[in-house]
Amino acid sequence: MNIPMVDLNAQHAAIGDELEAAFAGVIRSGKFILGPNVEALEREVAAYCGVAHAISCASGTDALHLAVRAAGIGPGDEVITTAFTFIASAGAVSYTGARPVFVDIDPASLNLDPARVERAITKRTRAILPVHLYGQPADLAPLAALCGHHGLKLIEDCAQSFGAEYGGRKSGAYGDAGCFSFYPSKNLGACGDGGMLVTNDEKIARSARVYRDHGRTGTYRHSVIGYNSRLDELQAAVLRVKLRRLDAFNRARRENAARYSRHLAGGRVATPVQDGKGLHVFHQYTIQADRRDAIRAGLAAAGIASAIYYPVPLHQQEVYAADNAGVSLPVAERAAARVLSLPMYPELTEEQIARVAHIVLEHAGPGA
Repeated sequence: MNIPMVDLNAQHAAIGDELEAAFAGVIRSGKFILGPNVEALEREVAAYCGVAHAISCASGTDALHLAVRAAGIGPGDEVITTAFTFIASAGAVSYTGARPVFVDIDPASLNLDPARVERAITKRTRAILPVHLYGQPADLAPLAALCGHHGLKLIEDCAQSFGAEYGGRKSGAYGDAGCFSFYPSKNLGACGDGGMLVTNDEKIARSARVYRDHGRTGTYRHSVIGYNSRLDELQAAVLRVKLRRLDAFNRARRENAARYSRHLAGGRVATPVQDGKGLHVFHQYTIQADRRDAIRAGLAAAGIASAIYYPVPLHQQEVYAADNAGVSLPVAERAAARVLSLPMYPELTEEQIARVAHIVLEHAGPGA
């Protein structure tokens, strides 16, 4: 039984007719850039998230970059973020000439630890950028309180958390801006790259719209140096089809996560913790184990995919290592040595989950 990390063919088989019709409609229209599907998707995402503005762009990385720049952050500034995430979270800060400041994580959620964030704030800090890792929102209330007290922006990296909730609000709607990725494997995935910035801040929204399209303010009128970061109509059409099913997809992910946890209960692995402060949407189902590499090898031998998100914390990455010489973030470093993400997608079957769990427990050994 070969089991992939993500099976997009299974998802697309169920909605293939709608996707093909959406594609055909775009092709017949002859409108491919910033057309009616992009405009409609922006309205629909804004309504779904409960925010005033949604600005589409070419990728999740671009959404973060646009948010940081639209917040007025640049050279000499600092943005506090997690070291345990994909490099795009920090890269978006570096693009502006600002400096990402890495802090350690909570050992249960693996998200930013607000107490450590508070200790890292300096006179140069301009924003806090939490990542909703694996689909569980970071603890936003204390982070928002810190931002309010110090006059900082709160920029949510929601690349893995579309549809998640915190404090009764959708992911992305809590801070000054929320940034989503539509990479194909995401909970809401396109058939290519794409991203979205959501915000209630009129100034951030206006600036992001200008920056994403070469700094354009009118026909061949440019007020700033911007970027070519536009979501195309074909991707917007796909995303509109999938957005209507997102809540059902996320329910299936949560149900599959519960099945995994039942099968793995009592074993020598640590299963994901839900902190009860929000709704986890399980972009990834990630266990922790001392014998992580043995488990992964056992899964591979059985034809089962797995992945390590992330094996090297950002403060230890070559590109950031010199600026972080002597920095120790022990919780992130320990997590990087123990995490393993198992196959997770809405169409997983009970039989597949039981098979994966059996192999995990077989190779977990003592001392999780």
